[in-house]
Amino acid sequence: MTETFVIAQGGGPTAVINQTLAGVVVEARKRYPGARILGALNGVRGIRDANFVDLSALSEQELRRHAATPSAALGSTRDKPDIAYCETILKRLRQTGATAFVYIGGNDTAATQQILTEAAGGDIAFVHAPKTIDNDLVKNDHTPGFISAAQFIASAFVSVDLDFRALPGIYVGIVMGRHAGFLTAAAAAWQQDSDGAPHLVYVPERALSAGRFVDDVRAVVSRYGRCIVAMSEGVTAEDGRSVVESIVPSDRLERDAHGNVRLSGGDLGMAIEHALREGLPGVRARVDTFGYLPRGNISTINETDAREAFEAGVFAVEAAERGGGSVALQYDGGITAPRLVPLANVAGKTRHLPDDFLSPEGNQISPQCRAYLERLMPRRFELAKPFV
Repeated sequence: MTETFVIAQGGGPTAVINQTLAGVVVEARKRYPGARILGALNGVRGIRDANFVDLSALSEQELRRHAATPSAALGSTRDKPDIAYCETILKRLRQTGATAFVYIGGNDTAATQQILTEAAGGDIAFVHAPKTIDNDLVKNDHTPGFISAAQFIASAFVSVDLDFRALPGIYVGIVMGRHAGFLTAAAAAWQQDSDGAPHLVYVPERALSAGRFVDDVRAVVSRYGRCIVAMSEGVTAEDGRSVVESIVPSDRLERDAHGNVRLSGGDLGMAIEHALREGLPGVRARVDTFGYLPRGNISTINETDAREAFEAGVFAVEAAERGGGSVALQYDGGITAPRLVPLANVAGKTRHLPDDFLSPEGNQISPQCRAYLERLMPRRFELAKPFV
């Protein structure tokens, strides 16, 4: 029987997600000459609507060019299939003769694969290949896409720090991260010295009040004459809700198909600007929302990230041979390598920034976190100490 692989991409794009796509295609063609390899356009919607592109005959040159291109080449989706939706997907997969379905994405993607696995009864191998800049997949040391995005964040905060040394003031950079603060913590990965930025780091794992925030900023300004802040968009208030939920009326809150509150607007930034104006009147302040900029930035694609993403795709084909599951990047103290773990161990679960990755005050990263980030993204710049 001819092997038929179906591949799709779900959730937010990254700078290296197409490396994983290419890894699957290269390995499937290597192991199964003559295999059909179909790319579903716009995630599981493409399967539902029988909207496929044939990847089998792509030249090696064209495939490698796609691999080096950021964003999801097949398109993506935020759809969160329920059981009925998954029954339609399963029907379409069987109509195409699929023997394996590789879905590249985060924990919601893994959850879809878990539903499909339970419904299929074993005639199709369902594989989840990891992808997320949030770095929040359990069983993974880190995830493809994170290092490249983190490199963008780290370099941005180094640059902002130099700017605000020259013209002092307050700067707040709001970084993507709904439930996990890894990407925001990366803002401190390349701190140049003990008084370097970011001076304050706020992540979803630690609650924050407006009063404490202003007091923290005031203390840093008093000490250094400037204050650079890295803040997760999903930072939580003391009542456990996201700060956005606490400041935006419920009738104005937008939610995606997964029920998640939309965090990508400017509401948090406006609230932070208001708090700074009220608490520190007359001080030069700027709040920027990084938004999607770090997610697939072509200028900060990390070679290690790209290689590991490709290797995850290659291993996904082996995972299919072994009956399916979730591909996880695991570190054994010497090297990072893909391993196969049960879908149930990843599906719908969130890996949080470990408690010991934060200082006791909760507003700066710890030495343990710094060591973790240095392992993943060694310092790239040796800069002169400004005179000011």
